[in-house]
Amino acid sequence: MADHIDGPRSIGDPSIDLTDLFAFTSPENPGRTVLAADVFPSAGASAMFSNVVNHSIVVRRVTVTGLGDAAAFKSSDEEYRFSLRFDGLEPTPDGAKPVQRGTCIFPDGQGLRLVVNDEKGSATPDGVFRVYAGLRSDPFYLAWLTESLKKIPNLLEHDNVLSIVIEFDTDHVLNPSKGSLFGVIAETTPLPRPNALVGREPPRFDWIGKPEQTNVRLNNSAMAASEDLRDLWNQQTPFAIAEDLRPLFHKRLMDSLANWDMRDGKADWTPAALVASANVFLDDFLLFDVSKPITDASHLEIEKSTLNGHAHRTGGGRTLDANCIDILLTWLVNHDQGEFLQGGATGATQPGGVVFPYLAPPNAQLQTVIDAIDLSAPPDQVWALIGQFGAMWHPLIAKVQLTGAGIGQLRRIETIDGKQIIERLEEMDNSQRFYRYGGITGIQASNYTGMLGVKPKEAGSSVEWHVQYLADGQPDIVIKIIVSTLLKAGLASLKSRFSTSK
Repeated sequence: MADHIDGPRSIGDPSIDLTDLFAFTSPENPGRTVLAADVFPSAGASAMFSNVVNHSIVVRRVTVTGLGDAAAFKSSDEEYRFSLRFDGLEPTPDGAKPVQRGTCIFPDGQGLRLVVNDEKGSATPDGVFRVYAGLRSDPFYLAWLTESLKKIPNLLEHDNVLSIVIEFDTDHVLNPSKGSLFGVIAETTPLPRPNALVGREPPRFDWIGKPEQTNVRLNNSAMAASEDLRDLWNQQTPFAIAEDLRPLFHKRLMDSLANWDMRDGKADWTPAALVASANVFLDDFLLFDVSKPITDASHLEIEKSTLNGHAHRTGGGRTLDANCIDILLTWLVNHDQGEFLQGGATGATQPGGVVFPYLAPPNAQLQTVIDAIDLSAPPDQVWALIGQFGAMWHPLIAKVQLTGAGIGQLRRIETIDGKQIIERLEEMDNSQRFYRYGGITGIQASNYTGMLGVKPKEAGSSVEWHVQYLADGQPDIVIKIIVSTLLKAGLASLKSRFSTSK
């Protein structure tokens, strides 16, 4: 998913996981360039930037050194590096949410302090640079099962990420008179540990250039027998892949691109074109040209034009609303010679904005899962079974341990697959056959509230189970599946205890 969960290390520590990279012209001012990098997939409302990680966005000037089957790009050695380090959390009075601050170091060496989640961001006194860091709606969307190319709804609906947005005066910083074509990457690297006694940190945790280098090309899900190279790739030096490892990565790209080409049952790429494409993707950086228009449709146009043997016509880059996954899959599968492969969604949860910081505000709407069943048994009989907070009636529950009594009572649930869930009783009304509870731990969600009730219905009863939550640390769709499974399995089990109504 762009660069979400792109390897074992990133899966284990989402705070280091770069999810996306963007480069586009500011909608507010065509003389300014915006670079944005996102980390921490499925970030919850309390997610903060790691204070032991260096977050960098790096730009190099690039030249086209070959066209067609000889397509190639060369990056210069000069770097424009933007680095951010974040402090630990600062406590605030009266139990308010802690504050996090950070520092952005610009290519000219000057530093700028900023406050995380400050909607206005921070700007240098001369106005050349402007920076924002904080929680935003994830601008990426993926609506395919890539192994089978089956269309599905957006897998990242309602998800949030931690975003870094850097805007600057293009002429002042990049001096495009020396060349207007650039490559950009983002990386997360460990802070130096000069006195470490055992071992050493990897050179970098994660990096991203073009979207989907790792999860679609290097770790093609349709090539199940291939070794996972993602962590090895993520430790490589951007703009300078290790020479001894280039053949390994190049072969994997060749095999993967050939696999993608045959997904429609026919070869749309010549062997020479596949080699050229693998070479271009191996030099992995997001290309953008500040002298040409960057639009929602210009993503990958520079790479594609160069591979097709002619000069690029747009600024390439990647806007917040670019349909990058469908653009990429269409190019890989049919070389843009067939129908455009549109997945099961046409946009992210929220579109990008036209004012700084451009990424949409974080998704904060509670998600709801409701399930119900009608039974022929009378309400009191059903409530006698399911109406006790510690009742052992659910088929997925192996054990329940209660702590305390009455409102505030805790139940520790052990599921049949060994998971632990702790919930707190918030309200109980036996006369109305209803109780409400809150989630404490065990399901990666905040603001988790469940309501279970039984009501009369005709000659029998109706049981309704209602859960609200905000996903926190897992995609909303994953939490929705977990909750839906719990509700559905529980209510379905009542069929074996009480006959259902007709």
